[in-house]
Amino acid sequence: MRCAVFIRSLWMPLLFVVALSLGFSTAVRAALPLWDASDKALPSLAPMLEVVNPAVVNISTYTTKVVRNPLLDDPFFRHFFNVPERGRPNSKKQRRRTQSAGSGVIIDADDGVVITNFHVINGADEIQVSLDDDRSYRAELLGSDPEVDIAILKIDAEDLVALKMADSDALRQGDFVVAIGNPFGLENTVTTGVVSALGRSGLGIEGYENFIQTDASINPGNSGGALVNLRGELVGINTAIIAPAGGNVGIGLAIPVNMARHSSEQILQHGEVKRGRLGVVIQDMTAELAEAFDLDAQQRGVLVTRVKEGSAAESAGLEAGDIIVSAGGKRIDSVAQLRNAVATRRIGEKLKLAYLRDGKKKTVQVKVSKRAGYDGRASEIHPALEGAQLRDAGDKHGVEISAVARGSAAAQSGLRAADRIVSANKIPVDNIDQL
Repeated sequence: MRCAVFIRSLWMPLLFVVALSLGFSTAVRAALPLWDASDKALPSLAPMLEVVNPAVVNISTYTTKVVRNPLLDDPFFRHFFNVPERGRPNSKKQRRRTQSAGSGVIIDADDGVVITNFHVINGADEIQVSLDDDRSYRAELLGSDPEVDIAILKIDAEDLVALKMADSDALRQGDFVVAIGNPFGLENTVTTGVVSALGRSGLGIEGYENFIQTDASINPGNSGGALVNLRGELVGINTAIIAPAGGNVGIGLAIPVNMARHSSEQILQHGEVKRGRLGVVIQDMTAELAEAFDLDAQQRGVLVTRVKEGSAAESAGLEAGDIIVSAGGKRIDSVAQLRNAVATRRIGEKLKLAYLRDGKKKTVQVKVSKRAGYDGRASEIHPALEGAQLRDAGDKHGVEISAVARGSAAAQSGLRAADRIVSANKIPVDNIDQL
């Protein structure tokens, strides 16, 4: 759980039965039958939940930390009492075992595959998965995708129930959804709501953001749990809430299952997620840019400011000044949308782009290419690093800045030689490739 404006580990029941009785169509009522003593049909989620609940699991993680007397880390204390730097008595150390909890969803019953959030299991020494029927198993971490906040686990168990994945692209604002998880350790808690918005991005929570926003209550312990439609199909993985006051205010966020599916398939196949790139430097269109290009002030899209030499974009004929307006047949209004469209394509897969050049609309097929390795230019990683020289830290923990050019973007960002980069976008990095 992260305590800030955005709280990661994801209650509060809504009086949804009233809404159901007032607003459900005849088709939905037929799909959710419940009869009272007079044999009158009433709406209920119970039949669907009886099928879905066994597929939602509780995840407990355990981490062992070494706790040392803080006086032993004080240089003056060590010098005064002649305590050597090395070989300090082990009797002064204590090991403390900490526990945290989250949720997960079984997506493959035959192989015991469970999907959850990366932040739920990050740094864990041991992961335990507890089922709806009180069985518990130690889980193996098959791989993770920190940029999307997805992790894939495996348990050796029989008679499991898996959730069917829906097409999250078919979701509409106003669709009813149900969040299932273990908030505050309260197993199999169900909350209901609607899809409040789609495609939420720019929140600074993940590297790739395309969140489903819902008012279904999500609280600490819900992270990694299921967001399902009324057919009991998985549409999202609950991951975060926006909570300015530190509690649930009705703005929950879930990773669309289509995005989670892409990550899980690659992890199961390769043990990691291999993302491609177009090889372009881009920025959001603004009214000022639209005016400069003699376009309508309301024109949306992504402006290509530079095409990298030898990239897939260059091979496809894209040029600086092109304005990308759709990718894969879907409208593109922001840099985040284009990045997501590329990120969900496999390396070598073709992506159809529509773009404006000199006011005329054109289309092209771009073959998503493998990300190029670090070529020595820090600016290729991020413009704010321009002027910095990077190298892997000798202890394999982070990226060390060996030099910073005076007056460069890196210097203006406040970076100095001997600084060490240990995380980016809240994701730990151990080397330049990860950065």
